Amino acid sequence: MAGYRGRWARGTAWAAILTAALTGCSGGGNTSTTPASKAASAVASAGARATAAISSLAAQATEAISSATAEAGRRLGEVKNGIEAKDDVQLGTPATAADGRTTVGITVKNTADSTKSFAVQVVFKDSGGKLVDTVVVTVSDVPAGKTGTATARSTHNLSGEVKAEVGSALRY
Repeated sequence: MAGYRGRWARGTAWAAILTAALTGCSGGGNTSTTPASKAASAVASAGARATAAISSLAAQATEAISSATAEAGRRLGEVKNGIEAKDDVQLGTPATAADGRTTVGITVKNTADSTKSFAVQVVFKDSGGKLVDTVVVTVSDVPAGKTGTATARSTHNLSGEVKAEVGSALRY
């Protein structure tokens, strides 16, 4: 049994030494300036800064989406005598341009009997279906019975998988 007590005592002593070394205890009892407490404080501070940065980025993203949505609504509202033409619009596959913006090709078919223009709202969503941007693109002067093309470009850099949908389309 003596061997067991000896190992326990040595283990307890090593645990006490390790604890003192990690916490920097020096008999003064002041642990607020120990290396371990400084490291913990630095980690906590970094975490707080990271949280603040993430919150700031989220607020900026929300503001950008709100601004883009308002601008899209304004542009669509300027169209006079527009007729809903969502079924006459097809979108290509979104791609990331060299500048980091997401682009998608738009093809419109003019089924009217005279030359018309189109205002097409393109809605960009992330893989979860959350709105990440929206733009309105004008395809001008498409002859009767013909198609016209344009490219929608996001208002800011979008990351991850991005899907594009027609939000609204007006022929006028």
